[in-house]
Amino acid sequence: MSSSPASDASRAAIFARIRAARQARDSLHAQERAAAQAWIGQPAPGPRPHIAAHDLLPRFCQQAQKMSDSLVLLDAPEQIPAAVADFLRRHSLPPALPLWPQFAALDWAAAGVQAQVRAAQADDACALTGSYCAVAECGSLLLLSSAEQALKNAILPPNHIAVLQQSRIVPDMEAAFALLRAEGRSLPRSAMFISGPSRTGDIEQTIVLGAHGPQRVHVLLLRSPAEDAELP
Repeated sequence: MSSSPASDASRAAIFARIRAARQARDSLHAQERAAAQAWIGQPAPGPRPHIAAHDLLPRFCQQAQKMSDSLVLLDAPEQIPAAVADFLRRHSLPPALPLWPQFAALDWAAAGVQAQVRAAQADDACALTGSYCAVAECGSLLLLSSAEQALKNAILPPNHIAVLQQSRIVPDMEAAFALLRAEGRSLPRSAMFISGPSRTGDIEQTIVLGAHGPQRVHVLLLRSPAEDAELP
């Protein structure tokens, strides 16, 4: 049965409207995608407290100590073994610990410490790690994992010693991720913000340290050459 010219014209008009609507929708989706990508690429920062550059160290130390961290300011990496030995001695811990490879070349024998580059094990009393950076706003350390840098060194032993370059203290967490991007780093398989010793208040609202991780976090702050600030 053949169609009439009028029905053919109606059908053509319907298909034309459908095609126009689809083109408009596709154009709208493209605009939405472009707007979303622009927003992701340049997000508007949320409200953050202003922390001046000269306040980064005292603010970090203040916040870290509020979370029960202990801190020592060192002038050079060569002082790390003696500082570690002093911490072990003060807490009656065995003079041995696993560490990250960047600290292997230090003179551990002179400090009387048996240091091994390896991941922590269940019977280790203490372990040493580095820190990618630290957050002044909350006193947290940021640690990044790699094949050589086992994060279990920061959470398995009851005592965690972390080395932090004073120049790597940033104002807030947003600045920590901005630093990663600025240095061309991508997030590894695991990244960990450490905010003091592990704690819980599950039982009778009583705070207990070391319930799910280290009961002590000790930060060795390496002084920046241009800075003469003391710990608060």
